[in-house]
Amino acid sequence: MKFTNGYWRIREKIEPVYAVEYYESEILEDKLVVYVATAHMGNRGNTLNQPILTVTFSSPMENVVQVSAVHFKGALYRGPHFEVNTQEKGFVSIQEDEEKIVFLTGRTSAVIYKASDAWKVEFKDGDRLLTESSFRNLAYMKNKETKKNYMVEQLLLDVGEYVYGLGERYTPFVKNGQTVEIWNEDGGTASEQTYKNVPFYITNKGYGVFVGHPGDVHFELGSEKVERVQFSVEAERLDYYIINGGSPKGTVKLYTDLTGKPALPPSWSFGLWLTTSFTTSYDEETVTGFIQGMADRDIPLHTFHFDCFWMKGYEWCNFEWDDETFPDPEGMLKRYKERGLHICVWINSYIGQKSRLFDEGMEHGYFVKNLDGSVWQWDLWQAGMALVDFTNPEACKWYQSKLEKLIDMGVDCFKTDFGERIPVIGIKYYDDSDPVKMHNYYTYLYNKTVFELLERKLGKDKALLFARSTAAGGQKFPVHWGGDCTATYPSMAEDLRGGLSLSLSGYGFWSHDMGGFEQTASADVYKRWCAFGLLSSHSRLHGSTSYRVPWLFDEEACHVLRKFVRLKCSLMPYLYGQAVKAHKEGIPMMRPMFLEFPDDLTCETLDRQYMLGDSLLVAPIFKENGQVSYYLPGGKWTNYLTGEVKKGGRWYTEVFDYFHLPLMVRENTVLPVGACQDKPDYDYTTGTTFKLYQITADTEIHIVVPDINGKEAVKVCAVSQNGKVTMEVIGATDWKTESVGEPDTVIL
Repeated sequence: MKFTNGYWRIREKIEPVYAVEYYESEILEDKLVVYVATAHMGNRGNTLNQPILTVTFSSPMENVVQVSAVHFKGALYRGPHFEVNTQEKGFVSIQEDEEKIVFLTGRTSAVIYKASDAWKVEFKDGDRLLTESSFRNLAYMKNKETKKNYMVEQLLLDVGEYVYGLGERYTPFVKNGQTVEIWNEDGGTASEQTYKNVPFYITNKGYGVFVGHPGDVHFELGSEKVERVQFSVEAERLDYYIINGGSPKGTVKLYTDLTGKPALPPSWSFGLWLTTSFTTSYDEETVTGFIQGMADRDIPLHTFHFDCFWMKGYEWCNFEWDDETFPDPEGMLKRYKERGLHICVWINSYIGQKSRLFDEGMEHGYFVKNLDGSVWQWDLWQAGMALVDFTNPEACKWYQSKLEKLIDMGVDCFKTDFGERIPVIGIKYYDDSDPVKMHNYYTYLYNKTVFELLERKLGKDKALLFARSTAAGGQKFPVHWGGDCTATYPSMAEDLRGGLSLSLSGYGFWSHDMGGFEQTASADVYKRWCAFGLLSSHSRLHGSTSYRVPWLFDEEACHVLRKFVRLKCSLMPYLYGQAVKAHKEGIPMMRPMFLEFPDDLTCETLDRQYMLGDSLLVAPIFKENGQVSYYLPGGKWTNYLTGEVKKGGRWYTEVFDYFHLPLMVRENTVLPVGACQDKPDYDYTTGTTFKLYQITADTEIHIVVPDINGKEAVKVCAVSQNGKVTMEVIGATDWKTESVGEPDTVIL
């Protein structure tokens, strides 16, 4: 939201109240409260008839500075509020002299200057300036026409500083110059709207900013004042956090310390998923035909997903199988389980009026209400649908009880679709939450409710969602997928941009509709998307009006899909180790290049390639002619599929067939490769091959391989000295090594 007309003037109808100068302060335990005058205090009379801004500096954990700027303290400050972790006190110090006050947490400080008529706060990492707020930055803005009031902050953008993140965004990866509204919408992947809005951005200077407001946050990212990131909320209070992890990767880790780490998905979920597609016709015979067709072609399949029409139309959701289409759901699921498949079913949080659950939910007050106490309803999506009110604990239990029956039947996980079309006008929640703040936060409660049921029923190590919408903190309930894309190369690329942006908001696991959702892909696009999809953390074939089984595209598609499913299964000792890292540290599996190589300037803008964990670089192919241009940072890199070694620090342009792409292994990598190619959940400690890639002299490498439950199982130490590599492996049996490049491997 823009408030200015150029740099000097204010837009008509806007009355600004700027932070002008430091007035006084007080220390309350480990908090610093600063009173900021909004006019120059030349004499005592200037304290009359002038607003004052109260700015509180605190720290929930080391190297995180929380800033709370308030105009009217007595204004309602209704929830919901983001769940934020804190650490024990004792790490904050506050020092003051005549010129300034220094609020210090860890190595990160907020320096408040006392100079007359010159309000200024600098945020520093030691002596290094991260960003600052000064002249006409912090403000309270009044709209004289609408009577709406806003709290506004503007933080400095340094020369050459790039901004990333803010959830899953399909617009250009570098956000400088963009206006971003944090407001969940069902807008597909080809628009500025997104299902996953997170008010957290990170910059290539290595710090991040998290706006602690679940509602409608507006960002102007160098798009109003080109040297500033502006964020504003319609409220009397603005909370934001300066998060300084010392590097981009360290800041993502610290942000997830603050807002929560991703749960570890079960190892079986990393295999191939196949769905019925959305509006296609299907019954048990059709589904079994798909499953058998994959088996006949020797394509490993691990999870089958039933989309919306497993329930009758107009009755979403009643959580009951359509008895005309599926007369024996228990028997059907048992038969699929005997094939070794896991089962996912589609749900959402809306109850259509024709559903048998509607009267039950209405009678007990489980739905979001109008102000007069009646049930809020509309006809968009499902006729007369209502919203389950997840602020009501009893409504949560009721909703969970309906899903519990499906779990008992054999369902392993749920696709928690929708959750974005949440009204804000004229409604009331059970706990009196602010409807505007609940618009985005609703999906957090929705996914949390379902995830906690799965944890309780199946165990914390087996809980898994396939969610479309989310809010800050929703990374705790994986997995998320990219929403409704089209079956084209541009949409495939925009999906990747969205996933890389989301990863910077702490989301360790991400997927997308392989082959595209809308329309039907050409065989060419389908095969390229299969390679990309199987080199993502999670891999699901899904569509809208047509099936996504490979033989409907061409025979070669079957061979391509088979190759990359087997490849992913063989890489599971490595991939699941990276999944454990995402779970424990918050570092995403799929990473933008600058996150892994923050000192390589070329990596700062790359959005058509990514790191898959610490050691693998993936560059999907987005052209019909098979051509791809990709960049390799310094050092030597080896194409895992061809064995070709390339020097880093330069670009390459190459053409690949459908069975190959740039899947590059970083030098000084010990890559654990499993002995199984037909499933993702197997014993990673037996028969593993440790492949050594371009081990340089005087190098010591340590890796850990988990078991299928994510527990530390194998420890490996490789030491390069005097032209030879010695290996120590603890916890593995029947293992072997393979040296890729010099020096030769010698095992002691």
